[in-house]
Amino acid sequence: MSEDRTRDSYSGKSLRILVVEDHSETLQALSRLLSHFGHDVSVADGARSAQSILDSKEFDVVLCDIALADGSGYDVIADAKRKRPVKAVALSGFAATQDIERGRKAGFDFHLAKPVDFHELRAVLGQIAA
Repeated sequence: MSEDRTRDSYSGKSLRILVVEDHSETLQALSRLLSHFGHDVSVADGARSAQSILDSKEFDVVLCDIALADGSGYDVIADAKRKRPVKAVALSGFAATQDIERGRKAGFDFHLAKPVDFHELRAVLGQIAA
């Protein structure tokens, strides 16, 4: 079976994705994997850099850690959604029912627990692209 690097077989199309993560190894790994599957990936290492990037570029999806060193992913997503329609995926070590509900209230459309299962992430991106 051949691999199509221009398109993610789960999503069917390339998405413009902003990854917001303050753990550098996680940020690099997610960026490499998503790029490998044909997505247009931008990265931010915190809340301030995410908000700056969101001011200058449009995205289909924002993958965002909730606990950032310089702020909250909840604030990043609330601000992003005020600016334009975007799908938001929480990346969090906290996955209790109340954490997921708080994320939904802040504007997250999906909630993935860390460590992120890449197959689950690709399935979510497929739902977003559909």
